[in-house]
Amino acid sequence: MWEWLIPVLILVALVAVVGIYLWATYNSLVQLNVRVDEAWSDITVQLKRRADLLPNLIETVKGYAAHEKAVFENVTQARAETISASGPADAGIAEGHMQQALKSLFAVAEAYPQLQASQNFLQLQQSIVDTEDKIQASRRFYNGGVRELNTKIKVFPNNLFARNLGFHEREFFEVVDGAAIAEPPRVQF
Repeated sequence: MWEWLIPVLILVALVAVVGIYLWATYNSLVQLNVRVDEAWSDITVQLKRRADLLPNLIETVKGYAAHEKAVFENVTQARAETISASGPADAGIAEGHMQQALKSLFAVAEAYPQLQASQNFLQLQQSIVDTEDKIQASRRFYNGGVRELNTKIKVFPNNLFARNLGFHEREFFEVVDGAAIAEPPRVQF
């Protein structure tokens, strides 16, 4: 008489377990996705901060080395690329160009001892160094979030339904020209 109840209870328990698993997985994917978005926002804030500092730094150096026009143009172009970058891939390319431009700018500054003694230049230089450190920290946090999200999307059985739920793998923020960041901009006080 109650023989039909056992298979029904097993089926209900199985559906409940699958439902709970899907619910928990979906929520964790949403959380990871939001964390990656937040981390990317942190990177863009720091890139904008650096871009906002550069015109002041350029003007300060121009006062001492006005004939270094190509260096200033390269920094200005790299700044424009950074501001207009639309995602991690574009930002990675722009970051490589920015690092090269900053190295050139600081190399020019080293040739002018009176510039090295300028309090304004030293403050701007320290702000750039501080911002570079923040960019690197934000980049590590972002890439860690991307790694977690991508792993969660790729593992079985999540890979069977994650893409259908609208989740996709995200790009890492990697500098395309690795040589550009192999040695950070040299800053001497």
